[in-house]
Amino acid sequence: MDRKKELKQRYIEETTIEAGVYQIKNTKNQKIFIGSTKNLKTLNGVKFSLETGGSYNKELQEDWNQFGKDAFTIEVLEVLKKKDEPYFNEKEALVELENKWLENLQPYGERGYNRIKSR
Repeated sequence: MDRKKELKQRYIEETTIEAGVYQIKNTKNQKIFIGSTKNLKTLNGVKFSLETGGSYNKELQEDWNQFGKDAFTIEVLEVLKKKDEPYFNEKEALVELENKWLENLQPYGERGYNRIKSR
């Protein structure tokens, strides 16, 4: 294997992809949005969507436009702990983790930007 391929392979092996739950908080009105992602490195993409007016969450986008990016913080609330079990389902575990935070923080109505999920 040539040096370039070897370095690329080592980078892939050493770069861990972490799934988790994050919060976007409006520091002006204290409203929050709780979300989850299979790759926490994509949070830059979430921020980029808001900065370019492309967020799928209309209310969050409107406040972002009104208050500006400096009025918001984005933070990781919890990283998903992956289990070395043959039947571990990362997608289901991530949904459960997000639901735990939604239940805990109740980011609905006047408190946040999330919508109550219908079952």
